Amino acid sequence: MYRFLLSRQWVILTLVALVLIPTMIELGFWQFHRHENRVAQNTLIADNLKAKPVPVEELTSPGHTVPRGDYWRPITATGTFDTAHEVVVRRRTSSDERVGVHVLTPLVLRDGKVVLVNRGWVPAAADQHSYPPVPPAPKGEVTVSGRLKADETTGASGIKDLKGLPDRQVMLISSHQQAQLIGREVLGGYLELTAPEPAGDTPEMIPEPDHDSIGPHMAYAVQWWLFVAGVPVGWVILVRREKRDREAGTASDVPGLPEPDPAAAQVAPSR
Repeated sequence: MYRFLLSRQWVILTLVALVLIPTMIELGFWQFHRHENRVAQNTLIADNLKAKPVPVEELTSPGHTVPRGDYWRPITATGTFDTAHEVVVRRRTSSDERVGVHVLTPLVLRDGKVVLVNRGWVPAAADQHSYPPVPPAPKGEVTVSGRLKADETTGASGIKDLKGLPDRQVMLISSHQQAQLIGREVLGGYLELTAPEPAGDTPEMIPEPDHDSIGPHMAYAVQWWLFVAGVPVGWVILVRREKRDREAGTASDVPGLPEPDPAAAQVAPSR
């Protein structure tokens, strides 16, 4: 009664089931690894945020690529803001998901080198071609504190580095690009400002990165693995149902069984 498993329909169904099992196992491990990466990143963020602040020159230099292990490290820098070369970074969201821009102001250090300072978020201009109103940076020599971040790239951020933008507007924070515009040596990466707080709470300072949520990846991994267990169970249920239906059909076709009497099915008329 199991010869039906050799039919084209059942062979295809079985092959599909055999392909689904390793595929869903792999998808489960993919989500599990994403969960592990998220946990590791949360640990890195928490540890780095608690680290002792150090001068920016200790962690980066011109042309330096900031390694992931130094992301979000507290740093300090002393210098003078160069507002003449200030730019805004387009298509950035505030803490409440409003679309605007980040204000990127070069800070000229005492040795003449420059570190880029992301002073925070402000609303975009009414049209995309105008430079938005930006609160002025502090004048004179200042000491700022912040979190070290790496240069942004299209590959890491998914943001296209569009060309032909209006003057003093950029898509990505890149020390290499700004070094060409400013004409000075620019330290790799940038400083995400945490102090001093701006007057009037604008620009809106960038909050700490989330390092408490672990996301749904572990739940997705478990779901994929449950689906793996469900495939053979479902296959067995379908096989048994097919076998039962075929046995029932065979029994109804057995010769010699009496034909039902049509008259017996009629209801006697009432008097």
